[in-house]
Amino acid sequence: MSSYIKLIIFIVVLVFISTAIVFIDSSMDNINQSMPSISDSIVQGDKDYNESVELLNNKNYEESSQKAISAGDNYNSSLNKLLEIKEKFSKDLNDVHKDYIDTTIKELELKLKAVDDLKESIYYLRNYYNYTGSNYGSEANDYIYESLTYQNQRNEIVQNNSELFN
Repeated sequence: MSSYIKLIIFIVVLVFISTAIVFIDSSMDNINQSMPSISDSIVQGDKDYNESVELLNNKNYEESSQKAISAGDNYNSSLNKLLEIKEKFSKDLNDVHKDYIDTTIKELELKLKAVDDLKESIYYLRNYYNYTGSNYGSEANDYIYESLTYQNQRNEIVQNNSELFN
């Protein structure tokens, strides 16, 4: 084989390797850019959820309902972004990122169930079905309590791997 053909093969291989490196870096950049907004939406969802419960306890049903809807919207936003990352970039993720995403998805699914039950609780309490409303409220609390297990796991993953989470 001539040295000219060897040089062309070398250049082609180098171009393929460079392209692969750029693709991997850009997918990780995309993931890293998405993480702050995902985290912010979870924090805002938690804030809205807690405010909804407080407003419900004060029998301010309309504002409580609006805050519950907002909490659900924030949780759904984070969940959709995580599912998109998982679908598009699963082969580029390391095990720590995969664990983080799976844990956060479980947390958000439970929080969304809690929001649904909170909305039901608001509806029934607003209409003076106190027993049914209280049962839904209790179920919402159970989901939130269960979600805290995943939230703590998520925080532990970040804390133990701070170099991976900017």
